[in-house]
Amino acid sequence: MDVEAGVSEAAAAAAMAPAPPASRAGWDWKAPAAMVMVQLSIAGMVLLSKVAIGGGMFVFALLAYRSLFGAAIILPLALLRERGKWKEVDWNAAGWIFLNAFVGYAVPMSLYYYGLGDTTASYASIFLNIIPIATFILSLILRMEALQIWTMAGVVLSVGGTMVVSLYEGKLLHLWKPVFHYHSEQQHMIGESHQLRGTILLVASCFMFACWYLIQSKVLKVYPYKYWSSMATCLVGGFQTAVAGVILRRDKDAWKIGWDINLVTIVYSGALATAGKYSLNSWAVAKRGPAYPPIFSPLSVVFTVVLGSIFIGEDITVGSLLGTTMVIAGLYIFLWGKAKELPEKCAR
Repeated sequence: MDVEAGVSEAAAAAAMAPAPPASRAGWDWKAPAAMVMVQLSIAGMVLLSKVAIGGGMFVFALLAYRSLFGAAIILPLALLRERGKWKEVDWNAAGWIFLNAFVGYAVPMSLYYYGLGDTTASYASIFLNIIPIATFILSLILRMEALQIWTMAGVVLSVGGTMVVSLYEGKLLHLWKPVFHYHSEQQHMIGESHQLRGTILLVASCFMFACWYLIQSKVLKVYPYKYWSSMATCLVGGFQTAVAGVILRRDKDAWKIGWDINLVTIVYSGALATAGKYSLNSWAVAKRGPAYPPIFSPLSVVFTVVLGSIFIGEDITVGSLLGTTMVIAGLYIFLWGKAKELPEKCAR
């Protein structure tokens, strides 16, 4: 199962099960601290990827290298936690893992990175947080979900917030002086020429991830070993994006990695935004239940907006703040509505 793009199987199960009661009295700071670290790592991944892509790094090279590095990081966990389980992979499981990598990594992450290149880091991070909502919409279309008032209200508010960010700019807010001015000139050009194209790519990425959630359950049924399936998905996804990249660009310069921001992005994305995030999410799910990690997901938007403005000079406008607030509020209403539905379903 893939663990990229700021989502995990914990996010996929967010609306499916309530968190278990705490095993002991008192407030445990470790779980919320771990989730804050996860969201901070996602924000860092988005910002570093934006800088690397904006600096000319080939998107498919970034995808291939970070996925293969992530697989190398997860491999020791698979060897320790699920020793010998790789032997149970058959052709059926291999086929589903290949499809999982294609639908859950190669296609959506390619769309996401090209959308990120056309927009800004803070704008693109919003779409990571509406993936559960996109999953719900797709499930609704396929009649896998029933229409409920609160979940629908959350969907409408979040989608409305995304439209506000996309269509309404408003007054530019100069809250602090940025450390760097990476986007000061580029951002205005992006807003005029590629915002619509980037939005379409980001929306397409979200719905591809929504399709991926429907495939994950099948992968777990045919091969129920999360570390090995995650490692295999990263490995296969790395080869898929490498093949696509070679077809698109065969010049060697596109694949060269030096001691620069590109290497930092690859190592960071593979180690922290993949293996580290996966491990912390899995630990939090074991402690607090699958509904716990998604509660913190809006923090990645806040971190990306603030850090993007401070470190790379991305603009903060009234429209971006208003739209981001609407997305965060809508996501919380959506998750609350899904949690409220569970007791009703269990009582039937």
